[in-house]
Amino acid sequence: MSQHNDSSDARNPWVVDTRELGRRAGLSRTVQRTAPTGVEWGVPDVIVVPKGAEVELDLLLESVVEGVLVSGSAVAPTTGACSRCLDPISDEVEVDLTELFAYPDSTTDETTDEDEVMRLVDDRIDLEPLVRDAVVLALPQVPLCREDCPGLCPECGGKWADLEPGHGHETIDPRWAALVERFDDSSSGGPGRQA
Repeated sequence: MSQHNDSSDARNPWVVDTRELGRRAGLSRTVQRTAPTGVEWGVPDVIVVPKGAEVELDLLLESVVEGVLVSGSAVAPTTGACSRCLDPISDEVEVDLTELFAYPDSTTDETTDEDEVMRLVDDRIDLEPLVRDAVVLALPQVPLCREDCPGLCPECGGKWADLEPGHGHETIDPRWAALVERFDDSSSGGPGRQA
């Protein structure tokens, strides 16, 4: 097994040339590299891997009878907003990858639909769709700045974490407002007080 840290296609760091690997089942090599995102991945204004972010790839390519099996991991930085308090958050997402890229004219290539399995094109593998799909699926649906984030006060919009203990807003049902005013007047010695 040989190790290649920079065997990327000169034009596109997401593309791996598999010609060195050959088509003999059992051969393998590692690929470790950083590749930038060409577009933003994720849900805008919620959580994304920003455009131009560096994604760390640590992969093993194995030649198998039907194609090249890619396995390993990818780590990408994320930015977004806490879904409870709206503070900006920065984190990273790590995904495990396992995908077969079928050889042209292999049994797998001939017996599967276009979108069921990825394929080698001119002995090259484009890793970006594989990594992008895995990363987007791994992004949290409800990103939080911390697990126990208390969020915002629904009345004033202040962050609960920054508000005084016992913070609250007294709201009076309009149907009881006149009665409350009467009791307030009574207790303060106002005109409603009886002797």
